Amino acid sequence: MKIIDAPSPNCNERKSAIDTIVLHYTGMRTGKEALDRLRDPDAKVSAHYLVEENGDVYRLVEEASRAWHAGVSFWAGDIEINDRSIGIEIVNPGHQFGYRDFPAVQIEAVVSLLKEIVARHEIAPRRVIGHSDVAPRRKEDPGERFPWARLAAAGLALAPFDGDPEAGEGIEFDDALNALKAIGYDASLGDYAAALLAFQRRFCPQSLGQGFDPRTRAALIAVAAAQ
Repeated sequence: MKIIDAPSPNCNERKSAIDTIVLHYTGMRTGKEALDRLRDPDAKVSAHYLVEENGDVYRLVEEASRAWHAGVSFWAGDIEINDRSIGIEIVNPGHQFGYRDFPAVQIEAVVSLLKEIVARHEIAPRRVIGHSDVAPRRKEDPGERFPWARLAAAGLALAPFDGDPEAGEGIEFDDALNALKAIGYDASLGDYAAALLAFQRRFCPQSLGQGFDPRTRAALIAVAAAQ
């Protein structure tokens, strides 16, 4: 796969081994606008890679360095997500500027890139996650339109839930909430709403905004068991 080098100054030294990949959408009107911002020293943001809608892949930060993409974040008890992750920005205007489906050629480029990164760092599928997973109170990306099933088919991520939604009827609230936390989300009693929305975007978008409905409860137990 051809990669276009477009170095960003926005990086620093890692202190942890790489075990996570965080996927983002750019959330800007154009890919060029996003690329320029990720390379602007005044913006103080970056990612390791950017994937354009036509499938072009740009390398902004070397994998050995720490890019600044996750911000204030949490996953599975860790708050230093930038330090242990590779960030991939996927060009899409996002919810603010006309969220749309991701072109097939773009997703195939993401899959090819992920295969190389996962092989280099031996990253488990459960550690390929979205920005909204690690920062659910601030972020929605890559959003409910992102085709996680395509990544799962390639063995690169956990699959969205496709089981029997009625299976969640008998699952207790406490068990569902504990599953949400066990998966890795920052979710505590009384402060789980954002994490639950992030989970639904990722694993059962049909239930987005429906609280702990039966499908969501069933999905939570299934995903927790797959960790």
